[in-house]
Amino acid sequence: MANPIIQFIDIHKSYQNGAQPVTALEAVNLSLHAGDFATVIGPSGGGKTTLLNLLAGLDLPDRGQIILNGRKVSDLSDHDLTLLRRKEIGIVFQFFNLMPTLTVMENVELPLLLAHSSKTDGQRIETLLNYVGLWHRADSFPAELSGGEMQRIAIARALVHQPDILLADEPTGNLDSENGMKILDLMKQASVDFQTTVILVTHNPQVAKIGNRHFEIRDGKLTDKTP
Repeated sequence: MANPIIQFIDIHKSYQNGAQPVTALEAVNLSLHAGDFATVIGPSGGGKTTLLNLLAGLDLPDRGQIILNGRKVSDLSDHDLTLLRRKEIGIVFQFFNLMPTLTVMENVELPLLLAHSSKTDGQRIETLLNYVGLWHRADSFPAELSGGEMQRIAIARALVHQPDILLADEPTGNLDSENGMKILDLMKQASVDFQTTVILVTHNPQVAKIGNRHFEIRDGKLTDKTP
C-alpha cells in the first residue's frame, strides 16, 4: 500500500484558559490515504476545530508528529507552511467565504493568484465550473447565487489548485437537507475523481455516515468508528 497522505502520531495539544490548561487533543493517531473520505463527528469543544487547524498547518502540536505528504510539519518553516496551504490543501467552509466583489470565475481563480501562478489556467476553471454544474454562472456575483450554488463554487475554488487534501468544516451546516445532500454527493465524487483525501468535520450523525472512514472525537480523544 502507498504511504499515507496524512499521519498523526501521538498528537497532543492543549491551550490555556486563563490559568487553567485545557486539553484539546490527547494521544491522537490518524492515518489516511489518497482518495479516503473521512468524517469526524463530535460535539462543540470536543477538538474538531483544533484537528482541522493542525491539518491545515495553522497550528502545531505540543507533542507528537504530523506528516503530510511525506513531510514532517514540524520541519517546515512558516513560509513552507504557507506554500503547503496554498498548493496542497483546499478548504471548504460552512459559510462559503466567497469574496462578494468578485465574480464566480474570479472567486475560483483566487487560489491560483495567491499561489503566485505565472498565469492562471482558464480551461481548468471552466472544467471545474462545469464539474459543479455552474459554468453558466461564471460572470455572476455571490449575492446572486443560492446557498447551494455558493457552496458548489466554494468546492470548485478549493479544488482549482489540485490539492492532495481537502478539509471541510461543517460544509452542509448552512444549507437545507436537500442541498446538503447534493454537496455531500459532490464532495464524495470529487474524492474519487481527483483522488483527493477529504476530511469533513460535523456534528450531524447523518452527514457522518458518508465516506469510507468514520471517526468520533470527544474530549480531545479520536476514536476510529470505521466498520
